[in-house]
Formats: sequence, C-alpha cells, structure tokens
Amino acid sequence: MIFVNFKTYQQGTGEAALILAKICQEVEKNSGVKIIPIVQAADIFRLVSQGLTVWAQHVDEVDFGPCTGQILAKGILAAGAKGTLLNHSEKKLPFEKIKNILLGLKGLQSLVCAESIKEGQQLAELKPDFLAYEPPELIGGEVSVSQAQPEIIREFVEKIKNMTILVGAGIHQQVDVKKALELGAKGVLVSSDIVLATNPQQELLDLVRGFK
Repeated sequence: MIFVNFKTYQQGTGEAALILAKICQEVEKNSGVKIIPIVQAADIFRLVSQGLTVWAQHVDEVDFGPCTGQILAKGILAAGAKGTLLNHSEKKLPFEKIKNILLGLKGLQSLVCAESIKEGQQLAELKPDFLAYEPPELIGGEVSVSQAQPEIIREFVEKIKNMTILVGAGIHQQVDVKKALELGAKGVLVSSDIVLATNPQQELLDLVRGFK
C-alpha cells in the first residue's frame, strides 16, 4: 500500500486535492495497489462526496465540547474519513497524548509515525493499525530511507512483531519501494515525490511497479 500525504501543499489543497485524489484512485484501480490520500481536514468531505477514500492528517485529543480550532476525531469520521495519521515529524505528539487519541478513534484506523526503533517499540504497545518508520532528516530529500538505512528498516521490522510496518522519507522511485518490501515493510508513506510532481500519475505508476 501507498499512503500519500498531501500536507498543506498548494497542489494538495481544495480543487487540486480533488484532482490528485482522483489520480490516486485511478492508479489504484489499474494497479491493484492500495493508495490512500492523507488530506487536510477541510478537504475531507469535498473528496469523500466524490466517492473517494481519504484519511485525515491529524486529530486532536478532544471530544465534543468547547475545543475551538482543534480537530475532532468524531468530526472527521462524520465527514467520511476512514483513518488518521498521527505523530508525523511535522506534528509530533507526547506518548500519552497518542495513547489517548487512539483510545478515542472509534470507527477510524490509525497510522502512527516513529522516527527511531525505540520510539517504534513504544508506540507498538498502543497497537495502531499501521506503524511507519520515518527518519525526519531524510524527509523531502533525494536519498531514500531504503537506500540510507536498510539495516535499520530490517531491525525495525524484526524487533516490532505483529504490526503492519511502512517506511517513509525520501521515497521517490520504484527501487526504493522494492527495497523496502524486501526488508519486510508492507508499504510506503510518501508526499513531495507525488504531490509536487509535474506528472503525479506517472510518479505513482513508477512507485507501484516496485510492488511487482
């Protein structure tokens, strides 16, 4: 599977988010590889209303009540999101907050990011649906985690059992995906390689070939 984080890039906001999510859907349909757009809260209903499956980029540790400006898990569920990303390097959270958020994700799946094996082992205790190893120093770079840290990916997978592991950071070609899968990962988390691409569809087609 491929999770595509739209972040707050202009190319992944509003109508552009709709266009990009439709590209993800089309490539998924033709390749058989699950592709999940992770979008801004403001775009969830726009995309879901067009028959698209999306996840949220974050939710907060809040329930119904006076929590102005925060993202309510029950709100994104009502908008049609199927899950949420948590603890991305651009939105780090304390362990206890992640724990409480996961406890409140009724009806939603979760993908939690870890920047080290130690953090991954701690987060695995909370039993998220997916756990992603994503070293922050490689995010958005030209060197992928598959190339730079293959031994850490292998160790991450070996030490964290009974968990669906993904990897991210610098993933930008099919060889990166293929290597990650060889090391034991089940998929990848990507962003700029797709969202900022001149031809996002072509970039996605290249990545899905890594699953063959």
